[in-house]
Amino acid sequence: MHNAAIAALGLDWRYLAFDVRPEELRQAVAGAQVMRFIGLNLTLPHKLLAVDMMDELDESAREWGAVNTIRFEARKADGDWVPLAQLPPQEAAEIRRRGFNTDADALVRALQEDLACNFRGATVLVLGAGGAGRVAALRLAAEQVKRLFLVNRTPEKAKTVGAEIERRFPAVQVRVGYPDAAVDLIVNATSLGLRETDPVPMDERQFQLRKAGAVFDMIYQPAETPLLQAAKAAGCRVANGLGMLLYQGARALELWVGQAVPVHVMRKALEEQIYGSRQSR
Repeated sequence: MHNAAIAALGLDWRYLAFDVRPEELRQAVAGAQVMRFIGLNLTLPHKLLAVDMMDELDESAREWGAVNTIRFEARKADGDWVPLAQLPPQEAAEIRRRGFNTDADALVRALQEDLACNFRGATVLVLGAGGAGRVAALRLAAEQVKRLFLVNRTPEKAKTVGAEIERRFPAVQVRVGYPDAAVDLIVNATSLGLRETDPVPMDERQFQLRKAGAVFDMIYQPAETPLLQAAKAAGCRVANGLGMLLYQGARALELWVGQAVPVHVMRKALEEQIYGSRQSR
């Protein structure tokens, strides 16, 4: 999706993927800086590790405690820092790393556009309390949901996230475990569903899907996970994580380019690459 947008913008850039071990992340980021990369995207488990490797954290990264986008910036003669792409190479003598989080806002936008979610006063069940689940729960709390239920394979991790929400968003009622009544939304932030043989990432003996108004699965491939299949059969509104992937990527490119990007081009490229001619969502 990035390369399609880069081509549409007429930029002489290329977006590439690299496998980097967690213990080598610091060297990899330093190498990209030395080679004057415009920026980087990070996936798990690097998002938490990178926080301490930045020279400057954007408010989004400070707020959600994770970095999924790095923008390399250069200092101008007047002392101001600008995106590296905006300064001629000969003038970019001093470069720093600025970390952003584009995941959290992308989740909210995808939920609003794909599921018509109204967060204020809502009751939400979040499955998973790892990096993605923590950011999702915190971001939804910031949207003034009324109740948040957190379920995780390791309850202690869910309790830690719950305690953070209680501290930062005291108006939100947080409970670890399954709801005892209907919910407006279920968000799956676990990896269960990446394989067709994976079980549904929740105990339907403790909570039945028919009690949920909508179900969002952060997984986008396959297009319809076992959870979404079961939720659709139960009459829920459903959406996968393609929208979240799209919007976090579009925002990252905006940060590097310094201008609006063609989101429709990025969506078309994503759908064709991931789902082929079916363009299933």
